[in-house]
Amino acid sequence: MKKLFAATAGLALMSLMSVSALALDMNQMVGKWKWQEFVVQVTKGGKYGVTAKVISGPSNVGMEMIQSPLTQKDGKFVGRIKHPGNGKVYNARMSMPDANSWKMDGCTDDGACASGVFVRVK
Repeated sequence: MKKLFAATAGLALMSLMSVSALALDMNQMVGKWKWQEFVVQVTKGGKYGVTAKVISGPSNVGMEMIQSPLTQKDGKFVGRIKHPGNGKVYNARMSMPDANSWKMDGCTDDGACASGVFVRVK
């Protein structure tokens, strides 16, 4: 019985640790990011815990890019993200190769694919 309790407690602790790691990584995304002619402001809060709004660019200014919860899978965030240029929703994977950039790639439900690297605005 003690072994079962210890194993259950260990699994619960590992689950909490992975949630904490996810929150930490999401916090690293907070800030201003530039991709091509667009600038995106990422802030904490909102429906999914983090928001990414287009704050300048040739189109879609004011658009919220994050369209679903971001979950962690294979060291990347996975979720539905609106493209800042065309407004289409992509099933996207996001990773942060370093503290000043994040890479996003994915495809729409009908097979159009895109990728790009967002660079931190200082």
